[in-house]
Amino acid sequence: MVGTTRKLATVRNIGIMAHIDAGKTTTTERILYYTGVSHKIGEVHDGTTTMDYTKQERDHGITITSAAVTCHWNLDGTEHAITLLDTPGHVDFTIEVERCLRVLDGAVAVFDGVAGVEPQSETVWRQADRYGVPRICFVNKLDRTGADFHACLATIEERLGAVPLVVQLPIGAEAGFRGVVDLVAMTALVWSPDTPLGAAYTTSAIPAELAETATRWRSRLVETLADHDEPTLHAYLDGRALSADELHAAIRRATLSREGSTVTPVLCGTAFKNKGVQPLLDAIVRYLPSPEDAGATEGPLSALAFKVATDQHLGKLTFVRVYTGRLETGATVLNPVKGGKERISKLYRMRADKREEITTAQAGDIVAVAGLKRTTTGETLCDERHPVVLESMDFPDPVLEVAVEPRSQADHDRLGSALQRLAEEDPSFRIRTDAATGQTVLGGMGELHLEILVERMKDEFGVEAAVGRPRVAYRETIARRAEDVTFTHRKQTGGKGQYARVRLTLEPLADAPYEFVNKVTGGRIPREFIPSVDLGCQDALRSGVLAGHEMTGVRVILTDGDFHVIDSSELAFRLAGAQAFREAAAQAGPVLLEPVMAVEVTTPEEHLGDVIGDINARRGQVRALSERSGARIVEASVPLAEMFGYVGDLRGRTSGRAGYTMRFETYEPVPRALW
Repeated sequence: MVGTTRKLATVRNIGIMAHIDAGKTTTTERILYYTGVSHKIGEVHDGTTTMDYTKQERDHGITITSAAVTCHWNLDGTEHAITLLDTPGHVDFTIEVERCLRVLDGAVAVFDGVAGVEPQSETVWRQADRYGVPRICFVNKLDRTGADFHACLATIEERLGAVPLVVQLPIGAEAGFRGVVDLVAMTALVWSPDTPLGAAYTTSAIPAELAETATRWRSRLVETLADHDEPTLHAYLDGRALSADELHAAIRRATLSREGSTVTPVLCGTAFKNKGVQPLLDAIVRYLPSPEDAGATEGPLSALAFKVATDQHLGKLTFVRVYTGRLETGATVLNPVKGGKERISKLYRMRADKREEITTAQAGDIVAVAGLKRTTTGETLCDERHPVVLESMDFPDPVLEVAVEPRSQADHDRLGSALQRLAEEDPSFRIRTDAATGQTVLGGMGELHLEILVERMKDEFGVEAAVGRPRVAYRETIARRAEDVTFTHRKQTGGKGQYARVRLTLEPLADAPYEFVNKVTGGRIPREFIPSVDLGCQDALRSGVLAGHEMTGVRVILTDGDFHVIDSSELAFRLAGAQAFREAAAQAGPVLLEPVMAVEVTTPEEHLGDVIGDINARRGQVRALSERSGARIVEASVPLAEMFGYVGDLRGRTSGRAGYTMRFETYEPVPRALW
């Protein structure tokens, strides 16, 4: 067992993020190889990757859960510790990206050199913007036919609103790609095709045919830096040339700055062909922040739980990021969210599915904790004597549901335990019981998300179940204000009765799912009963008033009420609150909402008309048309209910030549004719 004493300035906590199939996991596997964590490069197509280690990930060939691994990289004689989180690229698992970005200091965004910025690239970029995570870009797959570094650069600028700092240019194109021009050192880095695994590259003069282009881009790099970095601006105005070290420092300052636009260094290569990975590691160390750069690290313990996972040998593991202080084995810590204490049984530094037991974790460390019984994703652990609550995370509501029926009594007995464990691990997974049928209904972010959950129920928990067809997770809301709706709950059955009266006003709420406002004065309802009215409203919120769907976007204002000294109780006010809410919601113009998806279709020109016509027939709205790498791109908003079976229909209409991606966009009212 070991501790974790190290200089924070040499620590990097980063994530690798991208659209699916941009080469994110392949890039990660090369990083692990070159840093010595693995001695053989794992390949996605072989199912041998270090980071995608679960059965479902290897069966499907995609990243589903974020895996953590710590590796080391030596730059200029100093060894740096890099904790790396490989995040999913599929839209159904965006929650994994969300919770990783909440605790990371920096990120590497990987882009397909042919496709450029794709829909999920935009989603994860916006998530990184929300958490203020500095990042660098790696334009990957430049060896592929149709790869275009400059076109990809344009999409980074146009679609993401980023300010690209081009620090490398490609040498060669497509099958002829062989290296990069380093615009800081003004040298060429060339990988020999004869070098096993591309482990070494040679540094030489820039090829003559690229010299003028490199000089022009070097000037653009300095000018861009001068726009965003004051020391560079002074040197530029004075006409003083900057050294490589000064440029590296300026790029770092601009990358870490949180003022104005997102300034982002851009590198390039082909991870699958082992070209460009070592300079990428140099850039991670040079330009991305340490925990010291990210904020204060001194003080009593504060840590955030960002992920819960189940280990077949250790049981429940809670992944935490330590922000201040130290976390030690055997210590008792406070969970201020739950209001209880937790004991740290054991600490582990993770290497995907392997682990190293440690005794202490310091500020900046990302570790797994065994022994936490109540702590869940988004909750804080802190020193008992210095309570603090760190900013948590928002988790999206499910957009798709399936009903499950256990095949036997034994399966029924195991189902509850399995679902509880899965829900602990995945905050975007919801479970409810259908009031009409009594069925267990699972809610998730898409068909693949639910498919994986059902597979895990069978593989990990031995639950065999019949699974219904996926169905849309509708929501309800209100369209107008309903004022002063009164309900009196009165029940007398001999002895002590039940009595509570509440008066509510409901109004639409634009920026949150629910809000409760207490405006009762003069003791008309005793203070201790107010929370019960709130709970009753939330009870009614979960079942709606139109078709049993959960309501959202509602503000409840409690304005008046009445009580009885003997017969009033918390239960009576909870029941009164629920019924008053239902009556008020029925008067407030209830509206059925449906999930609407952002759909991007890539199609040959000759099938463009058929694709657009089909989208219109699905109640979709085309938002934009563009061209990329010789194909037409259709961007549209389409109700999820109309997208079932779309993949087969699209292939049929385009002879298999078109493809599409889809991600959740918003909830919108369902046309009344379709209710």
